[in-house]
Amino acid sequence: MKHMSSILTNNGAMVALQTLKSVNSSMADVQNQISTGKSVANAKDNSAIWAISAVMTSDVKSFKGISDSLNLAQSTTAVARQASETVTDLLTEIKGKIVAAQEENVDRDKIQTDIVALRDQIGAVVGAAQFNGLNLLQNNTLTAESVNVLASLDRSGTGVQASEITVARQDLSAGAATAGTTGTDVGSTNAIADGATAEAFTLTGTPEAGMSYKMVAAGGVNFSSEVAYVARNGDTLQDVTDALVAKLNFQAKSDGLDVSFAENGTTAGQVDMTNNSGATITVAAADAAQSANNTENDGTIGGSLEMLSNFDVTSGDGADAALEAVESLLQSSIESAANFGSVQGRIETQSDFIQGLTDALKSGIGSLVDADMEEASARLQAIQVQQQLGVQALSIANQAPQQLLSLFKG
Repeated sequence: MKHMSSILTNNGAMVALQTLKSVNSSMADVQNQISTGKSVANAKDNSAIWAISAVMTSDVKSFKGISDSLNLAQSTTAVARQASETVTDLLTEIKGKIVAAQEENVDRDKIQTDIVALRDQIGAVVGAAQFNGLNLLQNNTLTAESVNVLASLDRSGTGVQASEITVARQDLSAGAATAGTTGTDVGSTNAIADGATAEAFTLTGTPEAGMSYKMVAAGGVNFSSEVAYVARNGDTLQDVTDALVAKLNFQAKSDGLDVSFAENGTTAGQVDMTNNSGATITVAAADAAQSANNTENDGTIGGSLEMLSNFDVTSGDGADAALEAVESLLQSSIESAANFGSVQGRIETQSDFIQGLTDALKSGIGSLVDADMEEASARLQAIQVQQQLGVQALSIANQAPQQLLSLFKG
């Protein structure tokens, strides 16, 4: 290639200038990495990597909110579990008092006073078992019986879906149930015949909150008062049957009737009555009734410890009834504590997982966009040398036209 000198075009200067511009651009990139700490600070640096890191960063912020939600739920269930365990301890004390009342030669009035005090303490514990206004030990309204806690966000190719942990409400209150004002006969075999030694009636339908099941007081197996159970949220027909059987046996014992009720082993919802005394027991023609679940017939829902309010050990019959009933109440409180303990453990596990997942996501984001400071430092040193050499090369190239003057000297 032919080479010539020109005062109009300085090829050497142009090459040196382009090199210096490239070095200065690299210098700006390295300085930006050092100042921001990131190799990908915005979408211009690397659009694909930046997009991935942006999604992951949004997830990290979301998981921070989930972690706060789990911490709140953990505290709420811890309060409910502690209260349930306390109620269990108090019921155990009540059971001890009831056992003591079985002896004839004791002051049953004083024992009854102690039982009333313990019962009132249970009410205080249940009423105070709330965290941030939420009480998981009361489930005697027509509202939802469970609380859903946001536990995670599941990202897939089709989008993001929330994952929840359900905390079921328990009920350890002692509020009384009130049956619906009217009702229909329960099932096809709803009567217990007069003087029968064995008879049955069958519960039917799908329980809904507020639906009452009752045996009327008027002539109903000589009961001194109506026996009723009002279904709460989440109750199955099995739950209703178990609860009504327990209340029927308690009322029978309290009234001194030698009859017993039990769920039939083969027919769901069937309640069998056995007349153990052999004496004639007065009954109504149709004494088992079930309300329809509508505004007119909805009953007032009672607490699972409802029978506790009716414990009266001042008589032998009352002491016998309380001894039989207290076992089912104990089981209710133990089951409640166990359920809360189980869900609290799950929430704690999920909280630990979310924390670990958040740390892993932060580490992943860092590996994608954080600058390698050791490499940046080394590059900075090298580029500074290149920059100095580029400036020197440009200076030399700019002096080349001056050499042409020597050609024109005389």
